[in-house]
Amino acid sequence: MLSIFNSNKMLFIFILFFSTLISISANSWFGCWIGLEINLLSFIPLISNSNNLMSSEASLKYFLTQSLASINFIFCILMKMILTMNFEMNNFISIMINSSLLMKMGSAPFHFWFPSISEGLSWFNNFILMSWQKISPIILLSYYMNKNFLWLIIMLNAIIGAIGGLNQTSLRKLMAFSSINNLSWMLSSTMISENLWILYFMFCIFLIYILCLFFYVLNLFYINQLFYMNMNYLIKINLTINFLSLGGLPPFFGFFPKWIIINFLTYNNLLMIIFIMIMMSLIILFFYIRIIYSSLMFNYLKLKWTKMFIKNKNIFILYITSFISICGMIMSTFFFM
Repeated sequence: MLSIFNSNKMLFIFILFFSTLISISANSWFGCWIGLEINLLSFIPLISNSNNLMSSEASLKYFLTQSLASINFIFCILMKMILTMNFEMNNFISIMINSSLLMKMGSAPFHFWFPSISEGLSWFNNFILMSWQKISPIILLSYYMNKNFLWLIIMLNAIIGAIGGLNQTSLRKLMAFSSINNLSWMLSSTMISENLWILYFMFCIFLIYILCLFFYVLNLFYINQLFYMNMNYLIKINLTINFLSLGGLPPFFGFFPKWIIINFLTYNNLLMIIFIMIMMSLIILFFYIRIIYSSLMFNYLKLKWTKMFIKNKNIFILYITSFISICGMIMSTFFFM
């Protein structure tokens, strides 16, 4: 994980956060594009590591896909500024701008780079990729939405995020597909109101943080590593609660924002989209439960000889964050009553 005392990395993290603020507070599309470019060029040094071939490959893939999206974005902006267009052309330009922003955040059907890049990153970089890197594109998308196009994208995100994670054994790829599915809820909350998106995003970022911290502390990268039985049972219970919460199972902490989104979509008679999103959430819960089952139920004697490496300094943080998640579950239960 990132060393907090590394001044170079800290500089790039500061620029990464600052570039997002530039992008979302710019008063022109060109300013937004500059913010996105600074964001790209500050994230690449964080993910590239000369000692690891996977991270070098991931940084190159990330650079190429983001550059393609940026070129598309600036080209469409210039076309919109220079040319006077009819309704059909305006509609096409709005779809192209939306598509380039969706590619930047790793949304389906432009998601092919996202799982392969997440496989080459550390858990800290995965957390940034799945949370902070989505802020600028989503807020820029809310400025200029093509609603008919976005409802189709929301359904695609829900379906691809659920089905893509079914045959994965890598926890990083599984979290990436889970993030794609969460993006469908995030985009639908953006369509309703900005405040609802902020609420959902804060819940989502908290749960992703707990799980990434969990996997980092226990040094886990694949599902079969959860078979080791010298894990503390308290850690296993925390893992179960946080996974079910991220999946949005009631009455857990993560169900609360999804319940609000379902309510708003019902008021707008978007019943087909609700049906697809709920059904796909059930598939997501299926492969979360598969992970939980692996960690709780398997009890091989030979695995007791295998020592799992735990970074003890961070285990206390894990307990605190999981306790907050459990408290949230109790609060949400009282709220639904």
